Amino acid sequence: MALKTTPFDAAEYLDTPEAQAEFITAALETGDAAFIRDAVNTVARARGMGEIAKSAGLTREGLYKALGEAGNPEFSTMLGVLRALGLGLTARPLTGKTGKSRRSTKPRPRKAA
Repeated sequence: MALKTTPFDAAEYLDTPEAQAEFITAALETGDAAFIRDAVNTVARARGMGEIAKSAGLTREGLYKALGEAGNPEFSTMLGVLRALGLGLTARPLTGKTGKSRRSTKPRPRKAA
């Protein structure tokens, strides 16, 4: 006997602003731009694409295109969509990651006045 399955859509389960924020936060932590775009798409669908598009100053079709599989939205578009979702970005130091600092550890010579 064949097993019947139904497609899974996370948008159906993201029914609170807190769950939606956690979903996008987890995507942001991956650092994968396509995954982040897909997560924002999922949350926008959970809230209603038409409403989010209008709040973000986009057409519904434009929002689907920007957040679609082949989409590559500009940063300003993503910020607008996140704002329409009632979300904002924050920055925090990465733990356990080493990276080059932009500040030099060597003292810079001072210029004479």
